[in-house]
Amino acid sequence: MPKAYWISAYQAIHDDTALQEYAKLAGPALAAAGGRVLARGMPAAVKEQGRALRTVVFEFDSLQAAMAAYESAGYKTALAALGPNAAVRDIRIIEGV
Repeated sequence: MPKAYWISAYQAIHDDTALQEYAKLAGPALAAAGGRVLARGMPAAVKEQGRALRTVVFEFDSLQAAMAAYESAGYKTALAALGPNAAVRDIRIIEGV
């Protein structure tokens, strides 16, 4: 079964405090669901149409595990801490090859 990858690309961060609280809750919630952080932070280089903004990549054992992590109670608590206006981001969950 192919692994799955959860990629969070931030376009804007409006509330650093809320983002820090979200990170404290989201990391353990995703780890409890089987996620492993592969990369996080600012890009070392930005090419083509890219933007130099925070990016986070988690790996899961399967697409189903990644999807379940997003729907988990722990992750929903993290999302509530982030709130609707603290950050603008794009989350993509993709299956590996």
